[in-house]
Amino acid sequence: MALPKLTKLELQVLEAFWQKGACSVREVQETFPEPGRPAYTTVQTVVYRLERKKALRCVKRISNANIFAAAISRNDAQRRLIDELLALLGGRGKLVMAHLVEAGEITLDDVKEAEKALRKPARKDKPQ
Repeated sequence: MALPKLTKLELQVLEAFWQKGACSVREVQETFPEPGRPAYTTVQTVVYRLERKKALRCVKRISNANIFAAAISRNDAQRRLIDELLALLGGRGKLVMAHLVEAGEITLDDVKEAEKALRKPARKDKPQ
């Protein structure tokens, strides 16, 4: 199944599910900091949009409240986001690496770990 394209707010809502597990729209809304917290109806709209995108699923209903759970993992969502960034840059991963080095966001240990990953055989689920 292809992963859905996700907006920043959708990723923030998913983050609440990844941290808390299955929960209601109200519980998700309360995970946002008080100043700037989105309205309940905004969070509800995003949750139902994520359900249509198959990123969330309704796992049970308590009275008139639906309980949702993440249907995609944080890792899968992050991979999709990185793939989108690389596509935007024309597949030039060097630009990303150069920026991370310049910004001090990558360490020598990170580079060594990347080298190990490059030496491993290609992943089976990755198109050649």
